[in-house]
Amino acid sequence: MSEIHQELQSMTRRSFATGGAAALLGGAGLWWIKHAAPDDGIPWPLRNVLQFNQRLSQTYYGPSRLAPRFDVSQAKEPRVNGQIGLRSRIDLARWQLDVLSSGPNPVVERSLPIGAIHQLPRYEIVTEFKCVEGWSQIVHWAGARLSDFVARYGHETPYVGLMTPDRDYYVGLDRESAMHSQSLLAYEMNGKPLTLGHGAPLRLVCPLKYGVKSIKRIGAIQFTQDRPADYWAERGYDWYLGH
Repeated sequence: MSEIHQELQSMTRRSFATGGAAALLGGAGLWWIKHAAPDDGIPWPLRNVLQFNQRLSQTYYGPSRLAPRFDVSQAKEPRVNGQIGLRSRIDLARWQLDVLSSGPNPVVERSLPIGAIHQLPRYEIVTEFKCVEGWSQIVHWAGARLSDFVARYGHETPYVGLMTPDRDYYVGLDRESAMHSQSLLAYEMNGKPLTLGHGAPLRLVCPLKYGVKSIKRIGAIQFTQDRPADYWAERGYDWYLGH
């Protein structure tokens, strides 16, 4: 029994030493990450992980890859998530979409009423709206393809930035994502005009990206040579956010 007792004590000491070393290494790793030089708002090791995820998503993203489509009978109203950019009062009758010039100090090149969006070919799609929080909902959207808008009013630039009227919320898209056949400037949801909580009068829908990219209440669009700012990318998410 004494030999067993001694062996147990030896195992306990080894386990304690191993656990202590692991804790020290883990703590040192966390300290190193926390104090690493920032890259676009977060420590560079974390940014490298996000950039790897982005490259992985881009390898299987392309014009031929489509989000699954569903029967309209399965469509329901998704959650109203996030009020950033929606807190300011809005007069829907006077709303206009500003098309901005490129560059760091853009000016308004033209302002379009909602009727200009309605005049573009109408497109309907029933797809699964996926949230980074883990929930999803099948939704029936209607509006104009973003690619049709770009063809009519845009420029040949590698990036597109979209902002709420108050500029509090903003997202960026690479051109391939903007021109994807399922990327939609939506003005209807489940057969009815968008509600204020869901981004009336116009919102973005990108079925191959997580919901935070599908900006609600678009107020301005900018076509730019430089990658535009993105609200959640500045707060630790990857810029691309495909799934």
